[in-house]
Amino acid sequence: MEMNSRFLQACQRKPVDTTPVWFMRQAGRYMPEYRAIREKYSLLEICYQPELAAEVTLQPVRAFGVDAAILFADILLPAIPLGVGLEFAKGEGPVLQNPVRTMEDVRALKPVEAESDLGYVMEAIRILRKELSETPLIGFCGAPFTVASYIIEGGSSREFLKTKTMMYSAPDVFHALMDKLADVFSDYLTAQIRAGAQAVQVFDSWVGALSPSDYETFVLPYSQKLLKAAQAMNVPVIHFGTNTTTLLPLMKRAGGDVIGLDWRIPLDDGWSLLGDDVAAQGNLDPITLFAPLPELKARVHDVLRRANGRPGHIFNLGHGILQHTPVDNVKAVVDMVHEFSLSPRERVGVRAQT
Repeated sequence: MEMNSRFLQACQRKPVDTTPVWFMRQAGRYMPEYRAIREKYSLLEICYQPELAAEVTLQPVRAFGVDAAILFADILLPAIPLGVGLEFAKGEGPVLQNPVRTMEDVRALKPVEAESDLGYVMEAIRILRKELSETPLIGFCGAPFTVASYIIEGGSSREFLKTKTMMYSAPDVFHALMDKLADVFSDYLTAQIRAGAQAVQVFDSWVGALSPSDYETFVLPYSQKLLKAAQAMNVPVIHFGTNTTTLLPLMKRAGGDVIGLDWRIPLDDGWSLLGDDVAAQGNLDPITLFAPLPELKARVHDVLRRANGRPGHIFNLGHGILQHTPVDNVKAVVDMVHEFSLSPRERVGVRAQT
């Protein structure tokens, strides 16, 4: 695949004319165009209709000039054909009516054929590849641990009590579930790439709840299986998690051409933990987008100074855009990133300043 955009070039740690920028959850409720669609359709209804999913995906590309589009979908879509009964309860988030708690529950999970059971996702990708010109398209899926936590808990969780209890008291059940999910997501992600996704991201949003030793035992082998399957398709693969400062070396071992950093660690410190042989994505605190413009500018510039002009930096948030984020501030950050460049003197002085 010819690398014809600054985003794809940065994923490969190649020099770019200016730092590329896109945002996790860049298509969503903070945009009035999206809210107008949500007045008529539920989240799942948008996902099920490829034309609508494509339209929502395109909205921030048109509005902000970001350097990549990310497919509008949900990390729990593969849970539907698995048979765990996904629905989104108003004010509560995802609810899974048939959580997995026993080996019998794992064995009862249905086989998933990504091309047919999730064909609406592939059709949205094909539509987007026709609509997008120079802007590359990112596909994505949830990581096995993060999706497993929803499936075990029956929904969102802060403590992951049922998930960790299964890990410690019924490890055979937990490993069987993770192996199943790694296979399903490998097929799902590679199907997205075959449909036309030019890069993919694996979201391990809740893995920061684990210690390094638990990550190494219960997560790494399954994330590694998924990431290797995606990297074998010869597109850039981004590996992202939150609250993962203690896990970064292990995440790098699990795989990915780009490792996402959240805002809890300075970008340069996180990149030092990872090493220069991997690209880094991040890492502005999403709440910073609510700050006054002078403060927002200072925070954006601080992230870029810490990147210090090294090839392989992709500007992003440390997690997704929040619901009531001012739209003008999102556009302002895109412009700031594109316009700001480091002088040689600033590059030399960055370590002394930080």
